[in-house]
Amino acid sequence: MTQFKQQLNKGELLLGTLVSIAAPQVSEILSRAGFDWLFIDGEHSSLSDGQIQQLIQAAAPLPCLVRVHSLDEIAIKKALDSGASGIIVPQINNAEQAAQAVAFAKYPPQGQRGVGIARAQGYGFSFNDYIEQANDEVVVVVQAEHAQAVENIEAIASTPGIDGVFIGPYDLSASLGKMGQLDDPPVVKAIEHITQSCLTTGVKLGVFTTSAEAAIPYIERGFTLITAGTDTLVLGQGGRGIVGEIKGR
Repeated sequence: MTQFKQQLNKGELLLGTLVSIAAPQVSEILSRAGFDWLFIDGEHSSLSDGQIQQLIQAAAPLPCLVRVHSLDEIAIKKALDSGASGIIVPQINNAEQAAQAVAFAKYPPQGQRGVGIARAQGYGFSFNDYIEQANDEVVVVVQAEHAQAVENIEAIASTPGIDGVFIGPYDLSASLGKMGQLDDPPVVKAIEHITQSCLTTGVKLGVFTTSAEAAIPYIERGFTLITAGTDTLVLGQGGRGIVGEIKGR
């Protein structure tokens, strides 16, 4: 089992940031900034399969989890074959979908992942070692980001093979008719229900936040797989800060 998955299973804090810019230099720079992992976004970005692999390569040996665009067998297979340490699957609303995500990510007999020769398998040089270890090493995280997921969270979190549940607070708030209103009572209640259900089942909790300040309350509540900020925010806020310091004198 990889060190990253061991740390996840132990409940250690794993701090990452989201990458969506199709430039390997971005993931390489962020990999040297002290993060524990990188969240490669294949859902809300224009990243191609090849660009995702390049981001993973540039960040190595830092672990990368790829958020695929949907519960799609080919997308999951390609992300893992590119060398991702695991996947994040969006819009998982019930246990059947959670089980399907696991099946797509695991080789037989635990799942139905197709066997190929790509970067993850060392282009064939480490093929046997990889296929023997992959089912234990690959991390499978599902996103709970809809009112239906809130209703079914106990079953989702109890699905064999699920390593973590990642809350998507913005999509969740939208599904509750409170888009972006993360402090609105129904949204707070939904997040709390997911939190308590996952803590009870023992599955690890993750969340996307836009800043360190926003991440800290989640960490204090037991969340361990944290995404704080994005590459675009780092660039934008850094640039704005420089402009403000000079022109705002």
